[in-house]
Amino acid sequence: MIAYEGFQGRVGRTIAGSESWWPERATPPPGSPNVVIVLVDDVGFADLGCYGSEIPTPHLDALAARGTQWTDFHTTPMCSPTRAALLTGMNPHLAGVGHIANSDPGFPGYAGEIDPRIPTMAEIFREHGWHTLAVGKWHLTKDSDMSDAGPRHAWPLQRGFDRFYGFLDAFTNFHHPHRLISDNSAVEVDGYPDGYYLTDDLTSRATTMIRQARASDDRPFLLYLAHGAAHAPLQAPEADISAFRGAYGQGWDAIRLQRHSRQKELGLHTFDLPPRNHEEGDAVQPWDDLTAAQKTVFARYMEVYAAMITGIDRSVGELTATLEDLGELDNTIFVFTSDNGASREGEEHGTTQYLRTLLSSNSRHDREDPAADLDRLDLIGGPRTLAHYPRGWAMASNTPFRLYKRNTHQGGHAVPFLMSWPDGLPDTGKVDTWAYVTDVLPTLLELTGLPERELNGRSMTRTGEREQYSELQGHRGYVKGDWEIVTRHAPLTPFGDHEWELYHRPTDRTQLHDLAAERPELVAELAKAWEEAARANQVYPLDEGSRLRYLIRPPWHEDAAPVRLTPYVHTLERWRSLQLIQWRSFTVTATIAEPGDGVLVAHGGQGGGYVLHIEDGEVVFTQNGYGVMHHLKAGPSGTTIEAHITAPGDWAWNVTIEVDGERRATHEGLPMLAAFCPMEGIDVGVDRRSPVSWEHGQNPFTGRIKDVLYTPGAFAPDAGANFVDLVRQVGMRFE
Repeated sequence: MIAYEGFQGRVGRTIAGSESWWPERATPPPGSPNVVIVLVDDVGFADLGCYGSEIPTPHLDALAARGTQWTDFHTTPMCSPTRAALLTGMNPHLAGVGHIANSDPGFPGYAGEIDPRIPTMAEIFREHGWHTLAVGKWHLTKDSDMSDAGPRHAWPLQRGFDRFYGFLDAFTNFHHPHRLISDNSAVEVDGYPDGYYLTDDLTSRATTMIRQARASDDRPFLLYLAHGAAHAPLQAPEADISAFRGAYGQGWDAIRLQRHSRQKELGLHTFDLPPRNHEEGDAVQPWDDLTAAQKTVFARYMEVYAAMITGIDRSVGELTATLEDLGELDNTIFVFTSDNGASREGEEHGTTQYLRTLLSSNSRHDREDPAADLDRLDLIGGPRTLAHYPRGWAMASNTPFRLYKRNTHQGGHAVPFLMSWPDGLPDTGKVDTWAYVTDVLPTLLELTGLPERELNGRSMTRTGEREQYSELQGHRGYVKGDWEIVTRHAPLTPFGDHEWELYHRPTDRTQLHDLAAERPELVAELAKAWEEAARANQVYPLDEGSRLRYLIRPPWHEDAAPVRLTPYVHTLERWRSLQLIQWRSFTVTATIAEPGDGVLVAHGGQGGGYVLHIEDGEVVFTQNGYGVMHHLKAGPSGTTIEAHITAPGDWAWNVTIEVDGERRATHEGLPMLAAFCPMEGIDVGVDRRSPVSWEHGQNPFTGRIKDVLYTPGAFAPDAGANFVDLVRQVGMRFE
């Protein structure tokens, strides 16, 4: 560095004899608008009142009434890719996020984080003088980078936000969030107060940040509020759920018809309603064919989902009231949308244990238990269940479109989009122009007067023919003007032009009449365009469905080594904790310095986990197997307590307890916890937040624990890590 380099004043011997100079600081032009973006999760096209829903959403309806309501707006079919596209204006694969940020197979389009060379919306606006605030779900950081050790290069503050409060993961418990982040650090909380609800907490944090920013100076702000709702688990305050008690006994077929009728009355479209989804693996049962018990529990799931939409609407109302109180509402560009269509992840029957169902849907073991779900009817929506609705309700949420989140058919990506700016945009009512999530950033740059950038999207104020590719998990799509081709790709089947369906969008947006056989030359033209776009946007390699993408990890992901934990260490982060136990044998050794009762070590919560504890002087190992409790008692306590968990294969665990070297008790055939389970990380001396055992709660240890040692062992014989080469060979058949 050269002394005084770039200084444009004059330096004498004294301050009095010198001439001052300051570098220019980015300052937005006077009157520049604030920007508020509310992104919700897994909310379908038909879930808001202004889009035909029976769920009252007065605040969102008011937002639509004072601004513009798009009826042909599209995202990607999944959360992380949409977030990357929204925040960069770039196609998701080109931004590095072609899939969720929970795998990193080593290809540019699937890095699980935004390419560091691509600036985010926050970086652009901060560079030009805006406050930049983020609240809620992030899901743009590799799961392996979420621990307290980082690295933090892909955390919100490192990607342009001045403030952040929320969670980095794909989802969390709304009553007991497993790990909240404030700015760059984990919030160390042992438990949440009665009545706590994440959606309300995020809203409160967002309004507080706005008020703090406005009290500090008059610069405009950018607020990105990304709600976890209405992603599973379906949970809501009891008062909100009660408001919908009995509202859904008529079933998804009737609700879907009613929503479709209202949509036409509202002038949203004139399209026919397709038959209920019938494709293999995606099919929905007729409501009238269900048993009385099924109807009872399925209706309860939807009551909770509707309550979550109520919470979202309340959030928008509180944001609006805050802006109005500050005199900022008229000069705020307010955007509301969803990250993808409604989710089918509750599969055919729904679930009270979402982590169990995620595992069942991705393995040959079906652990679903509809009878147990019915037994938990009165718990659905509360902190003791992690519920999700059956895909029949997702079909209704996506009315009038086919299929669901993950699909490149309309139901996967046609979503609500509202935008209002009273001072700068006229109330234009409904707009039926095709628009895509990459268009949001260039639109905001134009409206705020910031310099235009080279982006994949373009301002939504422009008209003209559009072209856009889509891809997720092998499903493909391409839109060009009035025409659209799309595939519904089955895993481990050949890719090819034989999969393409062809639809004429102006007359058949609900994709009822496949014209591929009638117009093969047009299919070929659009398929060629998709291939060119795929190469240009680093979409390849495609996911052939072998699940190899989840087995390949970077070289710095070395196999887990033993970890020593003490009571002075707060919760070990979820992903780091999972590496010590997942798909493998492991040993937990707790050394007691002073005897007592309570938790020695706990890992997990109400969605699944295990806890080693002392109860009235007796050693007990308790497993929560996706809601089913197992207890193994091992006699009087001692100084050294060891739980040896072996993984013999077939998705099972065997547990042996030793006390001071003496073998005391064994339990074989416990369900292995895997995938996202346990969701809570490891705690020593207390079971924080959502407890493994609701009966025992936090149950802090009354004595003193010296330490707890985790020693990871061999992988189960049938663990994927043992078959990477074989899985690759299976996938190679479709190269």
